Amino acid sequence: MSSSISVEPDGHERSQLLWFFTGMRGLFSLPAMILMVSFIGFSGFALQSGISRNEAMFMTVIIWALPAKMILIGMMSSGANLLACFLAVSLSSIRMMPMVASLVPEMRSQRTPTWLLLILSHFVAITAWVYAMGHLKTVPREGRVAFFAGFGITLVAVNTLLVGICYGLVSSFPPLVAGLLFFLTPVYFVASIWATGKQRVVKIAFVIGIVSGPLLAVLLPGFDILIAGLGGGTLAYLIDRQMRRRRGEPSAISPAENVAEEL
Repeated sequence: MSSSISVEPDGHERSQLLWFFTGMRGLFSLPAMILMVSFIGFSGFALQSGISRNEAMFMTVIIWALPAKMILIGMMSSGANLLACFLAVSLSSIRMMPMVASLVPEMRSQRTPTWLLLILSHFVAITAWVYAMGHLKTVPREGRVAFFAGFGITLVAVNTLLVGICYGLVSSFPPLVAGLLFFLTPVYFVASIWATGKQRVVKIAFVIGIVSGPLLAVLLPGFDILIAGLGGGTLAYLIDRQMRRRRGEPSAISPAENVAEEL
């Protein structure tokens, strides 16, 4: 006589699954939709650059960040060697480190394993960061990792399929239309970063970058982004620090201190 025993998931597992599906619904948010439209433009760019459908889909899964893929395709088209392509994509992706550093303390709890955070860091790009920073505060800390995983994994998977499906379709689009589709992403990035910049120093750095970026592109092409980023961020920090001293304001609380208070 045999009997089967069914094991039902406990409340914690059901809760994690619920938050994962809640994160998946972020696919229908405005940030995700704009990014999907931009990936349609990317598929057209890949087609015109001689990149195959499979290569474009592979780039989407492995590299994920849209600007890094554009840099890679541009260097491949110019005949750059493998090492140069690797360095260019790596340097481009370093800009994600501050996003990961600010997002991880907002997600992790005392039970979150480090290996899981390392895996999820792959999905951190501007769209995922903006969406997560705007919604994680409404999610209980124990559900934040599952929430972000649901959003990030779904976003990458859907955009990978979208690149494969639209690869042959965009060839029928006028070049102007394809360019406009791709240009939606930087426009959204600029608006989103300004809207989510809660601290004054962020807005100061943003204004300095907007003003100095085009000027440095003319004066020091090739080093404009590096100088505008490091120099503009440092200058913004010094300006904000001086303003705080004059007004007697306390220093800004770091993300780590916020997490320590919540835990």
